[in-house]
Amino acid sequence: MYSANICVTIEDFMDVVFCAYVHSHKKQSERWRKLRNIVQWTPFFQTYKKQRYPWIQLAGHQGNFKAGPDQGTILKKLCQQEEKCFQLLMKDVLRPFVPEYKGQVTCEDGELYLQLQDLLSDFDSPCVMDCKIGVRTYLEEELAKAKEKTKLRKDMYEKMIQIDPKAPTDEEHRSKGVTKPRYMIWRETISSTATLGFRIDGVKKADGTSSKDFKTTKTREQIVEAFKDFTSNFSNAAPRYLERLKSIRDTLKESPFFRSHELIGSSLLFVHDKRRASIWMIDFAKTVPVPENASIDHNSVWKVGNHEDGYLIGLNNLISIFESLIKDDNGNIDQCYSNVSLDKNVRKDSFDT
Repeated sequence: MYSANICVTIEDFMDVVFCAYVHSHKKQSERWRKLRNIVQWTPFFQTYKKQRYPWIQLAGHQGNFKAGPDQGTILKKLCQQEEKCFQLLMKDVLRPFVPEYKGQVTCEDGELYLQLQDLLSDFDSPCVMDCKIGVRTYLEEELAKAKEKTKLRKDMYEKMIQIDPKAPTDEEHRSKGVTKPRYMIWRETISSTATLGFRIDGVKKADGTSSKDFKTTKTREQIVEAFKDFTSNFSNAAPRYLERLKSIRDTLKESPFFRSHELIGSSLLFVHDKRRASIWMIDFAKTVPVPENASIDHNSVWKVGNHEDGYLIGLNNLISIFESLIKDDNGNIDQCYSNVSLDKNVRKDSFDT
């Protein structure tokens, strides 16, 4: 979503000026300290300070995002289907769990963007994780179109053998190519998408380091270790994530939007710092209405033609994993989390510790 950025802040500049001033005007240093404290608390400084965090792009196409024109907003390249989803979500019970949609913006280059709430603006050096939810990341119509073309793809064969040289069949090895449907279905089996109904797409740590090396993170044990590493040194993150996940699940059951849409390629964005933790539903470019002659429960096994997305399969597995993270070997909540409220009915955008 975001690209790393390094800049000299007003605060850094003032530190340098302050040191120089004290060196040459020792007698007036006390007065300068008072002035500096006043400047730090001006509205401009506080507004600027909120924008100092680095932007990162965890998943998706590079260049899709820009800084928004208003404080606390970002711009995302216009996708008409996604815009339709946001317009509906702003009137749905799921509204507290998605970025606020603030309309379209035309940039200087003539490109149209969606102006959305910047979910990271209230966090200080946040840790961020993008989890793709569902048992597949392609629409049924995309698979159908791919099946119309039986051309062997050398590029997809090379991607396959880079991850697993044994994945292609003997015939595919001989021809050095695989069909697009074959690759699309195989790709979901190498991660936890097909087995757990979600996969980790990317992680950014508080120190600015990031990783997308989760293509073959498949087993529950591997996922548990990844979440342990993600929440390490932040003792309150796991229980608050669990609370938020349960609130999302409860609200999904009440949501007309969720009942009537197939959510493909959508993600849950996990964000925490030392003070708070929260999760939002994001990415709705492939979220489409369920056909009129079909109904889905988001929890059944997907078969071609039934439009099931497995969203609740992934969400339930995430809840189970976070429950295991805060429990000891006897199944009791670990003492280090005993003072953290796990109120199922809380539906806030963030949770202060």
